[in-house]
Amino acid sequence: MLINFFLTLRKYKLPVTIRELMDLISALQHRLVYANVDDFYLLSRTALVKDEKNYDKFDRAFSAYFKGLEDLHGLLESLIPDEWLRHEFEKSLTPEDLKQIESLGGLEKLIEAFKKAKEEAEKAEAKEGEEGEDGDKGNADKEGRDGPGGMGKGKKKKAKKVWDERQYKNLDDSVELGTRNIKMALRRLRKFARTGVDDELDINDTIRSTAHNGGMLDIKMRPERRNTVKVLLFLDIGGSMDAHVKICEELFSASRTEFKHLESYYFHNFIYESVWKDNRRRMAERLPTLEILNKYSGDYKVVFVGDATMAPYEITHAGGSVEHWNEEPGAAWMGRFSEIYDKVIWLNPTPQETWEYSSSVMMTQELVGGNMYPLTIKGLEEGMSQLSK
Repeated sequence: MLINFFLTLRKYKLPVTIRELMDLISALQHRLVYANVDDFYLLSRTALVKDEKNYDKFDRAFSAYFKGLEDLHGLLESLIPDEWLRHEFEKSLTPEDLKQIESLGGLEKLIEAFKKAKEEAEKAEAKEGEEGEDGDKGNADKEGRDGPGGMGKGKKKKAKKVWDERQYKNLDDSVELGTRNIKMALRRLRKFARTGVDDELDINDTIRSTAHNGGMLDIKMRPERRNTVKVLLFLDIGGSMDAHVKICEELFSASRTEFKHLESYYFHNFIYESVWKDNRRRMAERLPTLEILNKYSGDYKVVFVGDATMAPYEITHAGGSVEHWNEEPGAAWMGRFSEIYDKVIWLNPTPQETWEYSSSVMMTQELVGGNMYPLTIKGLEEGMSQLSK
């Protein structure tokens, strides 16, 4: 059973190993869980999944595997006669058990009583669920007795509902980002220093100074720790990028929150001799790219965001721009960025598996030294890691 379960997890791209499978088998041998699929779900996830970003993959694999077992269980029920099951059950009973069953009216009566009790329990659970959805009291009671994932004490929410609801789907490293997840990924690119005026209590120094002062309180302040990383952000806008406006807005919003030293500019398709700050005045108020290269020092991290989808001549030829006449090809301008800034990456919102089918994408990736990353959690984390080296 566990071998097939293990193979199912590998089929769903979970990085599980034989060592982790042996740990799970050992836990089962020590009866940490027994004959309870809810408990097995939690135990197997703990033993086999080492990174929370893989929880959603695990839930999907678990659901697929145990749905197959449920279907098999239903098939077996339809194939095995009730008389044979009852006969096998009676063979396992002691004479005392058989006498007690007879005193209750026989096995048929006992089975009927079990069925009736089960039906009443299911009706009560369904009614309780409806009350919980309709009223605040129901919701409050439900939240009060359920722990994380609905697995707390009291009336338990079935674990099957947990894995089928896929509560961890936004933690999968292959999904597109939301603002919160972008912020978490951007925090990989952080270098803190204490700057500014003294506006933060230094607890350790206050305690030390007070002790040296004979117990008289001596409050010490210090500058707040701030992220000193400096970022130049260039965003492709218009044309094919219209399909990616939402994710670019989220990236821009998260970047402004995470980086104190952030300068952002817009371009279209590829970087040429000018960029702009306000897209509404893109034709009237352009800024020379050369001015930006001269203004910002080489310790800035440079991030380009765009799908890099265009005609190849827009990168390689003078006059290649679809909006204006460019005296020099875009590749020349990208070369200047690479000469001045050690850290340059390109974030691409299109699926990575499609890049090889676009010559312009491959050309752009080569121009940034291979440092092109998809706009996913994993891609953004890898990009920030490259910038922080």
